[in-house]
Amino acid sequence: MEPQAPPRQCVIPLHKPSWKELIFFFASGLLVSIPFAAFYESLVPSAAIALLVVVLAPFIEELAKVFPLFYRHGETERSLVTMGLLIGVGFGLAEFFEYIFLANTPIVAAIPHIIFHGSSATITAYGIAKKNPLPYYLIAVSLHIINNFFALSNDLFLGLLAELLVLITVYLLAWRFYHKTSPEKMVV
Repeated sequence: MEPQAPPRQCVIPLHKPSWKELIFFFASGLLVSIPFAAFYESLVPSAAIALLVVVLAPFIEELAKVFPLFYRHGETERSLVTMGLLIGVGFGLAEFFEYIFLANTPIVAAIPHIIFHGSSATITAYGIAKKNPLPYYLIAVSLHIINNFFALSNDLFLGLLAELLVLITVYLLAWRFYHKTSPEKMVV
């Protein structure tokens, strides 16, 4: 009887992104995720704008932000979540300029969107790092839906209060999930 050869294995070396790669992921959120989201959002008839803003946009935008992360291998949990944060901040920054220049939104009112998108992408990226993206994606989408619903509210005080609570919640969740990642454990 011949001895059996050990099973073949593929070794993926541990990869920590360089600053150039981190800039690439920030730019991805800024330059790629916005057109991705805009294309799919444009397919919705104009009669359904409220439905688009409140329900469909969160599903599309949350996926558009983290889509590049599904193709990363050999990253640590922490580096993958950091890239998610950068994509979200890039996306939020692009949306910030859309609001300022296209919708004439006051700068102070548009700044929280940068924090929101960075934090919500961090939540989904955590799910990707833990190989369980769906529940974390749905958390980010749900918070996005709640935020958009109250952004369209006719009650200014209630809308601002609810948006502030959502912003605090999404930020604290992102902070918590980021600190639950390992800077050494590789995502394969």
